[in-house]
Amino acid sequence: MRFFLTLHDPARAAEYYGSGVWARDTFYSLLATHARQRPDAPALRDCHRTVDWRTLKAWTDGMAADLRAQGLVQGDRVCIWMSNRIEALVAFLACSREGYACNPSLHRTYTGSDILGLLNRLQAKALVTEPGWGADPGGANIEKLSAGAVSLRKVYAPDDFPQPGAEPSAPAVTNPDLVSYLAFTSGTTGNPKCVMHSCNTIMANARDLVKDWEVGPETHLLTLSPVSHHIAWVGVSQWLLSGCRFFLGDPPPGTTQLDWIVETGATYVMGVPTHAMDVLAQYRASGGNGLGMVKVFYMAGAAIPPSVAESFVQLGITPQNVYGMTENSSHQYTHREDEFDVIVNTCGRGGNSYEVRIFDPVDSNVEVAQGVVGQIGGRGGALMLGYFGNQEATAASFNDSGWFLSGDLGSLDAHGNLKIEGRLKDLIIRGGHNIYPAEIEALALRHALVDKAAAFPVADERLGEKVCLAIIGSAGVQELLHHLAVEGLSKYDMPEYFLRMEKFPLTASGKVLKRELVTMAKRGDVEPVAIRFQAKKESA
Repeated sequence: MRFFLTLHDPARAAEYYGSGVWARDTFYSLLATHARQRPDAPALRDCHRTVDWRTLKAWTDGMAADLRAQGLVQGDRVCIWMSNRIEALVAFLACSREGYACNPSLHRTYTGSDILGLLNRLQAKALVTEPGWGADPGGANIEKLSAGAVSLRKVYAPDDFPQPGAEPSAPAVTNPDLVSYLAFTSGTTGNPKCVMHSCNTIMANARDLVKDWEVGPETHLLTLSPVSHHIAWVGVSQWLLSGCRFFLGDPPPGTTQLDWIVETGATYVMGVPTHAMDVLAQYRASGGNGLGMVKVFYMAGAAIPPSVAESFVQLGITPQNVYGMTENSSHQYTHREDEFDVIVNTCGRGGNSYEVRIFDPVDSNVEVAQGVVGQIGGRGGALMLGYFGNQEATAASFNDSGWFLSGDLGSLDAHGNLKIEGRLKDLIIRGGHNIYPAEIEALALRHALVDKAAAFPVADERLGEKVCLAIIGSAGVQELLHHLAVEGLSKYDMPEYFLRMEKFPLTASGKVLKRELVTMAKRGDVEPVAIRFQAKKESA
């Protein structure tokens, strides 16, 4: 057995069990219950196949047996780096059965070298992936990954993925408080922290959502967010708790997200605001023929433009306006019965599994009054168990009274509805994808003709934000973008605006005032130029 240093507190756990925030379920035990009670009911679909509960359990058991045969023991880590395929969920559920900690948060935007570093950091024993995946030209080299990740015992791909089998003779792990889920999360640098969750800390929030939004067996739940994003696992948790039908964001080639929504008969759709805007644009382009059977559209991961929420209301669809983090899931959300203004302009009052308070942005130990903007803090059964292998970061995330500090700014109204006002972080969020300015700046400064560099966000109506790279120096635009690519910057992180300056606004200590750069761009004092990275074609 491998052990984890976590925040689990038996006394607090007893309170959560007593109040019903936590329960004795694991992801696998819920699967087994559905397979026993409704074996032939459709459970899960991607663009390749639909499986019922009986088949899904047998497939999970087959995968669990294979992982056990590789010599894995409870607490070992298994990573998933692949598209939105059923195999990803089978691997996750198999990990739940055997007590392995599964890390599905490896994004397509990562390069092979990024993945190799994360695999070694976790000392992963198995990797589930597929050829051609990732941000490297032509996809990552799986053989290179296998050789470079010294702890790996097995790499699985769709062509050699274990088949359905009999349930292993060894009993399933039944402790819902073990670390079962690992997720690398955003930060202000390119060295992400790794969140630890148990079955209970993830499902606490999902229990609230299922109850408050009446998610049941007749619900068709579709996640447009990929399985590498935490939103998808909030969806997975709701699926397993409710026994609804679950659809992965994997539309067949040549079809749109709207086509997939209509084909699946989705009644509850989850995604980031960019997904919502794209679906609305596809709806308008189709001549306004409707959004199928959709009744609820969940949006989280970035600020939600009020106009987007209003558009859904006009179509008779209830927006689910959500705020949360990987550390505490979708803890703040609007309710079906909320008034229009609350749904459109706030993230609601959330559920019983998480409590929110607002603290002074300068002194996080001082709570501010109702309506005053401050740093969002919280605590409850939906909170993570800490950061893997990083006690210092875990400790730094709380104030003296034990409230988890989000780094985001917000305010609470008299009814407990949370309004997001901004964030303390430097992080740039492009359509729900996190981009780290420090990495771009560091790589840009390696160019001989760049003296200083600063990456900051430029507002974008559809994606929320795009990256603007400001430099002091004489490097040409395409020359600089090619340099960034050669240095290893993912194409998904490339600047889309460029600004050449004589000097940067600085603090008294010499640090670049990025907020001032943002303000200058908004005022028109500087005019960033739209740019686009064009990969150089290799000569024959």
